[in-house]
Amino acid sequence: MIREVYINETNCITPLGFDVPSNIEAILRGDSGLQLHQDISLMPMPFYASIIADEKINSAFEKISTETKYSRLEKMMILALEPMIKNSGIELNSKTAFILSTTKGNVTALKENSKISFQNAHLDVLAQNVANFFGFKTTPIVVSNACVSGILAISVAKRMIQSELYDNIFVVAGDEVSEFVLSGFNAFQAMSDLPCKPYSKNRTGVSLGEATAAVLVSAEARNAKIKVIGDSSINDANHISGPSRTGEGLFRSIQNAMKEAKINSDQIDYISAHGTATPFNDEMEAIALNRLDLQNVPLNSLKGFYGHTLGASGLLETVIAIESANQNQLFESKGFDEIGVSERINVIEKNKEVTIEIFLKTASGFGGCNTAVVFEKI
Repeated sequence: MIREVYINETNCITPLGFDVPSNIEAILRGDSGLQLHQDISLMPMPFYASIIADEKINSAFEKISTETKYSRLEKMMILALEPMIKNSGIELNSKTAFILSTTKGNVTALKENSKISFQNAHLDVLAQNVANFFGFKTTPIVVSNACVSGILAISVAKRMIQSELYDNIFVVAGDEVSEFVLSGFNAFQAMSDLPCKPYSKNRTGVSLGEATAAVLVSAEARNAKIKVIGDSSINDANHISGPSRTGEGLFRSIQNAMKEAKINSDQIDYISAHGTATPFNDEMEAIALNRLDLQNVPLNSLKGFYGHTLGASGLLETVIAIESANQNQLFESKGFDEIGVSERINVIEKNKEVTIEIFLKTASGFGGCNTAVVFEKI
């Protein structure tokens, strides 16, 4: 018999708050972390992004540790994990794994004037630094696959639990806004000159953001309210930065995840989509969802609240989607105005109370990667 897999604990560190309740309160108020920034050390011209103030990170970290050796991103990841590990009471033994998920990690270590060691740019070093803080006994596992990294980490954790390699897995995902990331998206001419507007006719591109998020994936229900019931990750191998125009990779990922979950399209109550507000991504998603007869399911993108947090996005948005399900509340897709994709989709325009039993989380990224995971409320 295949083991059931649960999400027992969640947490997140974002510009909207340093725990889940404060983030939900901010979303319900309609607050956004996206602000206009003028920081020439990051970008020569003004840009919109969702960035956490250094003082807030340092102040919060000083409450749990006096160590000064950790990078900014490492502090954010530790802050996301610390209350979860403490509250869970789980022993960090050989049956407890640690997965770290990121796209760029400590890429700022490569700068000439960096305050952290060049070695910290290696993802295994980043993961070991965080693992050592808590005393994990197992070797950290790194998941880095462009912008599906965060949700893919849940898929990896699920399969490891089901294979009985581990009983509990702590997962953390994080990325920060950096000169490297900003210059890269700007070179693609993909950055919006205003806060992003996913799926909108007047969208002009992506807004970037930073965050960390963490979950505990377990074989034991404990106080869990959410079960992971299906997952799949398919690469469409279309282009280094452009998705399949027919949404093939996303289509197959969702199709496989639904098949494993043993559900039909009409059983999905809500979709937490990727929605970067770039022309090709949003169009591709709309096509894939229509091919699966999911065009009427309520859908949102949280990028209007957080920006695109790269490898953190899939896990952060899952954490928020879990609260959405637990509270039976659909959150608005902030920034959306007039539909701007060729196929009809049901974008959530206002917060609304509904019954949510099953929801789908999707993500897509550079290199043609796509991931879909189906969750069920217990």
